[in-house]
Amino acid sequence: MKDHDHPNSHEEKLSPDNHHKEENTHSKEHNGHDEHEKHEEHKNHGHEEQMEHQVHEEHLDHTDHEQKHKGHDHHQAMMDDFKKRFIVSMIVTVPVFFLSEMVQELFGLHFLHFPGDMYVLFILSSFVFFYGGYPFFTGLVNEFKIRQPGMMTLVAVAITTAYIYSVGVTFGLMGMTFYLELVTLIDIMLLGHWIEMRSVMGASRALQELATLLPKNAHNIHDDGTVEDVPLENLKLEDLVLVKPGEKVPADGIIEDGQSYITESLLTGESEPVLRKEGDEIIGGSINGTGSLKVTVKKVGKDSFISQVVALVQEAQESKSSTQDLANRSAFWLTIIALSGGVITLLVWLGVFGHDLAFALERSVTVMVTTCPHALGLAIPLVVAVSTSISAKNGVLIRDRQSFENMKDIQAVIFDKTGTLTEGKFGVTDVISFKKDTFSEDEVLKYAASVEKESEHPIAQGIVKSTHVTYKTKDFQSSPGEGVQATVEDHEVKVVSPAYIEREKIKINSSKLADVEKQPKTLIYVIIDGKAAGVIALADVIRPESKLTVNKLQKQGIRCMMLTGDNEDVARWVAEEIDLDEYFYRILPQEKAHKVHQVQDKGLKVVMVGDGVNDAPALAQADVGIAIGAGTDVAMESADIVLVKSNPEDIVNIMELTKATYSKMKQNLLWATGYNAFAIPLAAGLLYGWGFLLSPAMGAILMSLSTVIVAFNAQLLRIKK
Repeated sequence: MKDHDHPNSHEEKLSPDNHHKEENTHSKEHNGHDEHEKHEEHKNHGHEEQMEHQVHEEHLDHTDHEQKHKGHDHHQAMMDDFKKRFIVSMIVTVPVFFLSEMVQELFGLHFLHFPGDMYVLFILSSFVFFYGGYPFFTGLVNEFKIRQPGMMTLVAVAITTAYIYSVGVTFGLMGMTFYLELVTLIDIMLLGHWIEMRSVMGASRALQELATLLPKNAHNIHDDGTVEDVPLENLKLEDLVLVKPGEKVPADGIIEDGQSYITESLLTGESEPVLRKEGDEIIGGSINGTGSLKVTVKKVGKDSFISQVVALVQEAQESKSSTQDLANRSAFWLTIIALSGGVITLLVWLGVFGHDLAFALERSVTVMVTTCPHALGLAIPLVVAVSTSISAKNGVLIRDRQSFENMKDIQAVIFDKTGTLTEGKFGVTDVISFKKDTFSEDEVLKYAASVEKESEHPIAQGIVKSTHVTYKTKDFQSSPGEGVQATVEDHEVKVVSPAYIEREKIKINSSKLADVEKQPKTLIYVIIDGKAAGVIALADVIRPESKLTVNKLQKQGIRCMMLTGDNEDVARWVAEEIDLDEYFYRILPQEKAHKVHQVQDKGLKVVMVGDGVNDAPALAQADVGIAIGAGTDVAMESADIVLVKSNPEDIVNIMELTKATYSKMKQNLLWATGYNAFAIPLAAGLLYGWGFLLSPAMGAILMSLSTVIVAFNAQLLRIKK
């Protein structure tokens, strides 16, 4: 679907005419600034580590910053706390393991038994119970406050029951202690929650990464013409700043003097460097080319482009719905079963069958221990860990578990164009020789590259990079309005624009040329010894994997769309080349998230794939955000999944992996909860009348066996290719 509602952009595109008109100026400026740029680069090198926090605090709203910072610190503190408690508890668990009566019986370690070892077990287990179990006790309180008992409640009840009963046995009650089961349960649950907390870290880093797009200082021009380097926070509206070649633009503003090609792709999605001259707007964070600019500051703080992107990312992240974890839902019902089963068992043996309190308590505790969620605690984290490892080996980084699981339900994929479906850089797409008997297409390209290697222009660089072989040149000249020329291998070679061909009325008859002219490509003509020898077409190169990816997704019934800041011609050409279902063109950065929302409003589950800062709000808005690994840190921090190899085809692999992962999760949850269907009745003493009574030790073994099965099943996870 084409979007015709957006007004045409007035951005001046990179053209062959401009390419050759500016050549002399660019070359001179470049030569003059080489050493100075090196000095500046060295001078600023030491400030990289300070930049993130300083600039973020100085240029974004301070209140928002502090809120985000506090949220980040809170999650970090929770993760560190679980980690610390797990490590300490594991260390204490080692002597508990060897002092356990069950372990000594199984492995013949009776020599470890000594008088008073029961009290040592009591002290060590008490430490793990109170220290390692603390998060679960506080979790139980919180779950009861909101009347939603879940995993925390189940764990707290299980470890408390096991501890109280074990303490009772230690100090005279008839029965068997559960100290080992108690500490291992705490260890496993701490590990599971530590892994889970690590998965939620990183979302708050997205906004901080935006700060690195801005330089630390700005070159402020005073009224008397002197230039002073000032911190960015000291910039005010209407200040005049100098932007040197190769530097980042410090703030949004208007160019007062100078012109240069500006790289805005990371901010606007525009694939080509754009010529900006006097009177044009310029965005803070964009990268200056070879020209020197004087810019009047027009926007600072909240009003700046980057700050607006921050607000959009934050809004989209906060509005994203969160679904309840499968394990927590299972834990809720398992809590009900455990509590009900334990109480019913106690009452039945006391009231119905008239057994003594010690026997009834032992049965009740055995039910509680058997129901303890060792396996449930690992059912999800283990599969997550394995799937994360598998995906990482295949160039896919999973940053958000829930979003990763949502991939199985995706109905539409929206791609950014520049840097995602395309490589984000100029490259040669076509070479046509007009005189194949004299100069082959390969020779036309080599002759052109030999001349253009003297130039710094993006088009010239695109031609040079397309061949590994160039010839020596002499008598290089750049003629404004005509092109560049040089003597190559005793041939007079000119590389010129279409305007030159029209002006000189050079007639060219080529059916291939007519086809290429219909496409939104930049054409450069090559004239050798006064005659037109060929033409070179350049464009933002489409990744070879893009069409294959789209075809595979469409075969699964998934709609494939594209968002781009480029014009309609470019958007249509890319869409037709890779058979997209829909495309939207001239979409401004602040409109991308809204466009994703519009697609979601049609009832579709949407994946957004992008690489630039301009994609960050859309990545956050989508049901699943996927960042191309070669893109910006901001895009990757806003995304749920990162494609390290920048290969769109990995999206298909993700979908296969997420389906397999979800299947393993269901299998593990089914076993982790389902084994209770026969284990709990046995623990309660259902077969007591037939001479079979499940001992507490056997209940613990069943519980451990469930954990082993869950762990083994998780290891069987594989990705389909």
